[in-house]
Amino acid sequence: MKKNGRAEATIKRSIEVLTALAKLCDLNNPEETKLALANLKWKNNTKNTTAGILKMYYKFLNIPFEKPKYAKENELPFIPTEQEIDNLIVAGCHRTATRLQIFKETGARTGEIEKLKWLDIDTQRKTIYITAEKGSNSRILPISEKLVAMLNRIPKINDKVFQVNKENFRKTFESLRKRTAIKLNNPRFYAIHLHTFRHWKGTMEYHKTKDIIHVKTVLGHKDIKSTMVYINLESAIFLSTSNEWTHIVAKTLDEACKAIDTGFEYVTEMDGNKIFRKRK
Repeated sequence: MKKNGRAEATIKRSIEVLTALAKLCDLNNPEETKLALANLKWKNNTKNTTAGILKMYYKFLNIPFEKPKYAKENELPFIPTEQEIDNLIVAGCHRTATRLQIFKETGARTGEIEKLKWLDIDTQRKTIYITAEKGSNSRILPISEKLVAMLNRIPKINDKVFQVNKENFRKTFESLRKRTAIKLNNPRFYAIHLHTFRHWKGTMEYHKTKDIIHVKTVLGHKDIKSTMVYINLESAIFLSTSNEWTHIVAKTLDEACKAIDTGFEYVTEMDGNKIFRKRK
């Protein structure tokens, strides 16, 4: 995997998956392993990813393996309220709260924030440079005065902003989430993961701008297909806020592309023309 350019985090996760399966079956027996995988109460998307890891593993060992197929699940991610996000932030110690505030304001991935260096932060211009991971685009994003003040309170021990790696921070976050859920008697907190902050950011940015290209830039997506989910999320969450729409008709491919770029969503096609709509 390393020779093929796979990220260290991906390699580590693959080892964890294989180790977990090895506790349930003879890993060198493909049929026994497939049965163990089928019986696990994992989502189909996770099983598909695991099947891909097994395919690489058996190829390395020259063991014949027919990869099982699981139907893809297109579930929309959970989007908490901003109050719930803020409740988690204020409940943490200063370093934890600062890290979560960066998640909220940038929508960056955990690995991107883990790599964050002091040189990436410009407190004068109030910007932060996100070095991309997972084949995404790097980007420079604005940050608030509040976040600048929080960052300024952190001692600059070395070139990195945060000393705790993402796996240990994940455990810290899960403990914080549990305490907050119990304290506020709100089980919704258990549905919030670190990646949820990214989904929240994408949804809120689309709600504010109705510009899917802007959201794509903020999140660093290379393929706009990855960004399109936020149109559905925003529509579902803010459905009751406005029932008024504006419509446009695209007669050419260029007009259809411009419609999507400005936040319109495709509705249907009539007489060879494509109809798009956007909430006012």
